[in-house]
Amino acid sequence: MRNRKQASKVRFVFGRFIAVCLIGGAAGVLGSVAAAAEKSELVIAQQSGVGYIPMMIAERRHLIQKHAQNEGLGEISVKFVSLGGGSAMNTSLLSQSLDIAAGGLSPALLLWDKTNGAAKLAAAVSTMPEKLTIRNEKVRTIADLGSGDKIALPAVKVSDQARFLQMAAAKMYGITEYARLDRFTVSLSHPDGFAAISSNQGINGHFTVSPYQEMEQKLPGAHTILSSYEVMGGPITATVYWTTSQFRDANPKLYRAFLAGLNEGIEIANRDKLAAAELYVEYAKSKLSAAEIHRIISDPDFYYSLKPHNVERFAEFLNSIGVLKRQATTEDMFFPEVFRMLAEKPPARSER
Repeated sequence: MRNRKQASKVRFVFGRFIAVCLIGGAAGVLGSVAAAAEKSELVIAQQSGVGYIPMMIAERRHLIQKHAQNEGLGEISVKFVSLGGGSAMNTSLLSQSLDIAAGGLSPALLLWDKTNGAAKLAAAVSTMPEKLTIRNEKVRTIADLGSGDKIALPAVKVSDQARFLQMAAAKMYGITEYARLDRFTVSLSHPDGFAAISSNQGINGHFTVSPYQEMEQKLPGAHTILSSYEVMGGPITATVYWTTSQFRDANPKLYRAFLAGLNEGIEIANRDKLAAAELYVEYAKSKLSAAEIHRIISDPDFYYSLKPHNVERFAEFLNSIGVLKRQATTEDMFFPEVFRMLAEKPPARSER
């Protein structure tokens, strides 16, 4: 009997101890669980071109890791992976083997549309003109393209450059003829497109981004016949990051750390463009000098900012040709955190 009473007393005391711990330490316990629930490794797609300099800076200076520490996440790792185009990135996002994708507007908007907003754009990074260079003296405008002309771009029919060409065709020939110039295009990555137009063996045109378009201007007989700014009637965001609601909602602190690290990379790039150019030359093993890269990213038409430009108009065109099934505002297509960041700290005048 005495042993049963002692056992009962022990259970009572232990139960009260557990209750006190649960009540007094609930916030701390739940906080630890919430922190532990977030990922300890962030996987980001990596692309080539000067549009990605801010993220190169963030990688070299461990800026995302720094902001993750500020968010109370402790040590995290950030992994950068190279993937072959927007389609592969979207597949990887949906399979959760990739957390954040990087690239042009088209694949980001396509995933936003197909998932009914379960995937959205996270932030803009760079705004710059994208140019169509041709090595054929007889071709002065897109109306002059003929059977002997072949234009390299990242993906036939679906890349941003392909869409700009379609928009130009729609302006010239009417919306029903938007695909009229698709027959002149072939799919090649930016580096492979540069190599192809340089050799001038079958490919005599290239619709691309910096720094490839600047390198192509040095080729014999090369000249620009179209630019994205001309098509859009003004600046158009060239580089964006996008992700899924599933990742963002499950990792709010990590998501904020990513945005803060990217934004700090942008601020550093804008503050010291020569240092940014030197980093790019080293990082990308560029054939252009730091002085040439510095000239490119210092051009008034080129700037880094989280702020998107003309995304809504680009999406309206995709909707008009049936690629996107929905119409929406820029705010609908982006997660809200980027607009809060821009409101708290508006871009400098040089960033538009």
